Amino acid sequence: MRRIVFLVFRDFQVLDATGPIAAFEVACGFRPGAYQLELRAERAGPVKSSAGVIVDARGLGRARGLDTLMVAGGNGIDRAARSPQLQRFVRACAREARRVASVCSGTYLLASAGLLDHKRATTHWCRTQDFKRRFPQVALEPDKIYVRSQNIWSSAGITAGVDLALALITEDLGEELARRVARQLVVYYRRPGGQSQFSSLVDLESGRFELLLDYVRTHLKSALTVDDLARRAGMSPRNFSRVFTAEVGCTPAKAVERVRVEAARAELETSSYSVAEIALRAGFGDAERMRRALARCCGASPSALRRRKVAARSPGP
Repeated sequence: MRRIVFLVFRDFQVLDATGPIAAFEVACGFRPGAYQLELRAERAGPVKSSAGVIVDARGLGRARGLDTLMVAGGNGIDRAARSPQLQRFVRACAREARRVASVCSGTYLLASAGLLDHKRATTHWCRTQDFKRRFPQVALEPDKIYVRSQNIWSSAGITAGVDLALALITEDLGEELARRVARQLVVYYRRPGGQSQFSSLVDLESGRFELLLDYVRTHLKSALTVDDLARRAGMSPRNFSRVFTAEVGCTPAKAVERVRVEAARAELETSSYSVAEIALRAGFGDAERMRRALARCCGASPSALRRRKVAARSPGP
């Protein structure tokens, strides 16, 4: 039996803990006795989440005998990350337990304890700049769903904790059981850790260029070069590139690629078109170019995305 401890604190984000807890609970339903789940906090007793929901937690106790520590995030993380007692506990867990993980801004506690020095990690996208400023020694990968660096795992915001839990269950109990857990939870099995935290269709928003972005989404087979887009925007190519990048947050070429990737991913997961046909429909021209773009933006291959469609149609447990 693997003992998994979920570390919470005042004003933690309740789903950061309960999402992964639900995944491990379902895994125990399929493999009785696989996990023993515990909530712990700096002091034993009731712990109030940022939503007002109160959970009852044990005190920190000893790290010996733990298999996995998972640290929640939330509004109270800045205070929790400054706690010497919590820092000592997570360092002890890193020595004694098989692995240590964080959900969302729980990364701050791991970083404050020195566990992420010169390691790769991720956190919620909205904390990226603050995290980089406070922990320059961490190799932050802000666009990832989750990251593994040796025995330290970190994940992005809130629901990414479920993706992380599924990855841990896969490591422990195998892919087939983790897939059954995902179906029971009615979530994807499984978003790869390298997939972007963002969806291009939602993320690429701009009042000034909204009509232009709509044009991109509906004309994916067109060339969509910078010159073409600048002409439609009524601007010189140089000025267009500068203003677009400042307002949208990426270059025009990268925006076009991201929209094409999102369209290709949706087709691969839902349609019966061949990979070559989808590459043409999304404007990539050929399957190899699409494969490289999917690897960059999603951390997944066309075949991996297509397997999701098959898994989604598989009967539940």
